[in-house]
Amino acid sequence: MTKTFKSQIIFTCSNCGAQYPKWQGRCLECGNWGTVGEDITTEPEAVKQLISADKPIDLSSLSGQKEIRIPTQIKELDRVLGGGLVEGGFVLLGGDPGIGKSTLALQLANNIKNILYVSGEESAEQVKLRADRLKINLNNFKFLPQTNLEKIISTALEIKPEILIIDSIQTVSSVEASGSPGSVSQITACAAKLMSLAKNNRITIISIGHVTKDGLVAGPKTLEHLVDVVIYLENDNNNYYKIARSIKNRFGPVGEIGVFEMVEGGLKEISDPTSIFIDKDIDTSSPGVAMTMIMEGSRSFLIEVQALTTKTIFGYPQRRSTGFDLNRLQILLAVIGKYAKINLGSHDIYLNIVGGFKIKDTAADLAVIVAILSAFFEVPLPRQTLTLGEVGLSGEIRTVAQIEKRLKEASRLGLNNFLIPGNKKTAGLKNINEIIKTFKK
Repeated sequence: MTKTFKSQIIFTCSNCGAQYPKWQGRCLECGNWGTVGEDITTEPEAVKQLISADKPIDLSSLSGQKEIRIPTQIKELDRVLGGGLVEGGFVLLGGDPGIGKSTLALQLANNIKNILYVSGEESAEQVKLRADRLKINLNNFKFLPQTNLEKIISTALEIKPEILIIDSIQTVSSVEASGSPGSVSQITACAAKLMSLAKNNRITIISIGHVTKDGLVAGPKTLEHLVDVVIYLENDNNNYYKIARSIKNRFGPVGEIGVFEMVEGGLKEISDPTSIFIDKDIDTSSPGVAMTMIMEGSRSFLIEVQALTTKTIFGYPQRRSTGFDLNRLQILLAVIGKYAKINLGSHDIYLNIVGGFKIKDTAADLAVIVAILSAFFEVPLPRQTLTLGEVGLSGEIRTVAQIEKRLKEASRLGLNNFLIPGNKKTAGLKNINEIIKTFKK
């Protein structure tokens, strides 16, 4: 006897995936016209009758195997990846247009024996010109100008590359998914098929992704959940340097960064990033300057904080900050006014983080306060002074994470005078009033 199942009709937007019980001309989610179409689905209860139980796997019976790493020979990128690419991993590389995503992918391909580079945006001639400029070894490099996912997968299964690079995921489409290339349904379906290709055939996939105006990878958030590693390539404030930052990594630490500089021959590694933010030839023993050590992943950076205070010529004092959160600055100024009894209401205050770095580490709180007080009293800090500490709303100075590692790195760079938090066991600063006494001498 043949079973018949009752189907139900829903209407789905091919652009964003939103579903509706009845047809309408305009999608209420994405605002596009003519993208809502009929979609017939089988009732879940009917489908359940056809599904048989599966046998779970006993993990304790499996022999643990360490993942196989593929070094890219780009030390800054290997640091971000946690030691190199993992065989069978799926990496998503995102960034603004023109920031260097394709350049980094080509430079990575220069050090791998068997590469399949798929591009849906550039012709073979364009890729060849860039490869020649970057002096890429093309002996083990194969190029495929294709946007059809099924053809890409068939080619990859035939060639069996060590690494498959797709530029970009938004240009690829599958015949089994609805919508235009770059739509939610297409990106989700393509990412799922590529993940299956990577895991079942041990092919490492690097997919380049475009970003939206908000700086996030275009498409559904499901894309970032599907892949193993998500790396963003960012600019610093001055657009001089490129920072590769991992925001997801199933095979290594999250938050690691690699620093590059764009030169004529491509992306050049910066092995000592501290040199970017600190100029050793400049005299920092002037009022309004404080040095601090911040952490990005497992890497420490020596940062110079500059402050300037001037008498305001308007009725309302100006507050300007570059590289440091303005709201955080307002809080620290309120702490100074409340507990240090220093009226900064008649002064304009300007704060700058040298080198264009954006500080999110609260360990820089004390350095910001010290720089402002140094500028206000026109008293410079002693040379080779490092300032570390988080400042609370009651004026207390709190310790910071990995302080021993920060101090060790500061000592290596020649800093020997420390303004750091103290506790019952170690000497140090406990309240901002102790700092103010130093400037009032």
